[in-house]
Amino acid sequence: MDPAAFRSRFPVLERVAYLNAGSDGPLPRTAVDAARSALDDQEQFGRVRAHFEARQAANAALREVYAARLGCPTADVALTTSTSEGVGKVLVGLGLGPGDEVLTSDAEHPGLIGPLLAAKAAGVTVRSGPLESLADHVTDATTAVCCSHVGWVSGLVADPRLGELEIPVVYDGAQGIGAIPTDVGALGCTAYAGAGQKWLCGADGTGMLYIAPAWRERIRALAPAYLAFVDTTQGLDASFHDDARVHDTPTLARELAAASIGAAVELEAFGWDALFERAAALAETLASELAEAGRTVAPRGRTTLVAWEDPDPQATAARVAERGVAIRFLPGTPYLRASVGAWNDESDLDRLLEALS
Repeated sequence: MDPAAFRSRFPVLERVAYLNAGSDGPLPRTAVDAARSALDDQEQFGRVRAHFEARQAANAALREVYAARLGCPTADVALTTSTSEGVGKVLVGLGLGPGDEVLTSDAEHPGLIGPLLAAKAAGVTVRSGPLESLADHVTDATTAVCCSHVGWVSGLVADPRLGELEIPVVYDGAQGIGAIPTDVGALGCTAYAGAGQKWLCGADGTGMLYIAPAWRERIRALAPAYLAFVDTTQGLDASFHDDARVHDTPTLARELAAASIGAAVELEAFGWDALFERAAALAETLASELAEAGRTVAPRGRTTLVAWEDPDPQATAARVAERGVAIRFLPGTPYLRASVGAWNDESDLDRLLEALS
């Protein structure tokens, strides 16, 4: 599929230079159609056995979508509602408490800070260091590392040496999966939590959690629900599936799964390798053009995020929004951030630069 044809699948781009996938990706038309069809079916035929069977089938298909993007078997992937849910399940499931220390980066998203603060309240020590050199800050006291795969502010990439550690490494992959090539085996991580609504352009309230097979028995499931059972008729003698399904969120709406699968079909049609390359190249172009225009661009990796300093980020974001450009200001920082996807083109970058001038 050529870029212009791909771009036409996202109706929002007819009106908006949409550079906000780091918060929520643009919804392709097929995703909305799939969700609408699932809801129409429920309206017309009720939510009886056929509905629950369709929901289970959609969950299975969505698990396959996520596993393909993580480069792992489906048995290693749990369905969640968010990155934070996945991170929290792992930190609590590891049984961390007084005497344990978690190392994180010094520029994390509140969605990761929340589970870390909960761990801190349980007596865990939390330290931080720079994301790109975080391995240098590991000591004999460090029990686990929990940080972003791709930093949410400017797109820095986590220290690759973290995969060589013998302690658990838990990644917040909200800005990784769907944005850059992701192979959890190559990363050497214990767990990888991600979002379905950002770079995968799926529905809000979707996400995934990878748990390495070697860690399955060491990460306790917090609240296994109905579909985690091998046989629900066995009462207190029942057992759970021995794979990542035991960590699934209790309920994922059928229409959310349908929308997310529909979005994945569109992205797959463009081709993932081409998608990653186009998005990274456009982001590099934007970073260069901003620098040439005299903007101070934050340090970044070859990712899809571009951040730059602004004297009043919130006001500027609102001003450019009035001109049909969607970017984000990052609270607590001096930065504006553009999230560049393969669905964008040079006209979107030009509209942003013109709106900023």
